[in-house]
Parts: sequence; structure tokens; C-alpha cells
Amino acid sequence: QVQLVESGGDLVQPGGSLRLSCATSGFPFDTYSVAWFRQTPGKGREGVLGREGVSSINLRDGTIFYIDSVKGRFTISSDKAAKTVYLQMSDLKPEDTANYICAAISLDGGWYEPPGFAAMRIAGSWGRGTQVTVSS
Repeated sequence: QVQLVESGGDLVQPGGSLRLSCATSGFPFDTYSVAWFRQTPGKGREGVLGREGVSSINLRDGTIFYIDSVKGRFTISSDKAAKTVYLQMSDLKPEDTANYICAAISLDGGWYEPPGFAAMRIAGSWGRGTQVTVSS
């Protein structure tokens, strides 16, 4: 059974940095794509449709994707030995405030197309999220 557990969220001032971790289990690490989504309660749709895909990594070939608003500020990476995916966030802005949620989907299950966000909304596995608040 796929399990994803996020950690690292915190209250940080604008311009600050945080590193989020997504600890994974239940699947061969390099056969999945893992992504970070974010969601703000009361903003947009509820549930998975209201989650904004932020960044993804194909753990088989290393292909990485970022949305434009975080390019140059966020870095996604993975540690195969630790079975963990990280999101290093720097130069944080108030608009980055959200619950950051980790998702994963098999590269071989027939759903995946890069960057993987749509497939994860339909058939992915999800963590519960970690709260990031950017405020002075």
C-alpha cells in the first residue's frame, strides 16, 4: 500500500526558506512519479480538483517540472536510499501560503503523462499535507 507522509511545514517570514520532505513507502521508488501540490482552504475548488500542482519528479529518469510561479525559487529532489522526495523552497512569498501535499502515481499503470498532475488527480495516492505559512 502506497503511503506518503509530509513534514517540514512552518511559519516563515517573506523571503525565508523551508525544506519539505515526503517520506514514501509501499512501492519500488524508481517506478513512480512524485509531485508536490498545494491547496488553500476556501480558495478554489475543494478536494483534489482544487489542488495546484507545483512541481513533479519522474523517479525513473529524473525529469523535473515546475510551474512558472516557483521556477528559480523551489527545487525538487529525491533520495532513493531514504525513499524521500524533498521540496526546497526559498524566497518565499505570502502567496506561497498553503497546505503542501505530496502525491504519487505509477509510471507503468497507464495513467501517467508528464508532468503527472492530471493523472495524480484521477488515480494518484496522496499524503495529508504539511502547512506552510508565509507572513511577517
